[in-house]
Amino acid sequence: MKIESTGKSLAPSATADMRPRSPANNNGPVAGASDKVQLSSLSSSLQKAETAIAQTPVVDKQRVDEIKQAIANGEFKVDANRIADGLIASVRDMLAGQR
Repeated sequence: MKIESTGKSLAPSATADMRPRSPANNNGPVAGASDKVQLSSLSSSLQKAETAIAQTPVVDKQRVDEIKQAIANGEFKVDANRIADGLIASVRDMLAGQR
């Protein structure tokens, strides 16, 4: 595929940069001292969930240590069928998500 130049510049023109910007619209409603914001209980639950997720380690260190010990002892077994099944399932999920 050949990409051809259209001859037009993609950068904004110099005059566009020189234009003064309009001030913000001050005609809208102004918040007073008596205005309140109420958050739903769902918002509170989401905040708690986000905090819990942020505190959860990405890697299960205990499981990693168990696997390292099994490898060191020669007890770690690789189940090729289980790995193949997992790969096939993940590819199916990926393909289903593209549709």
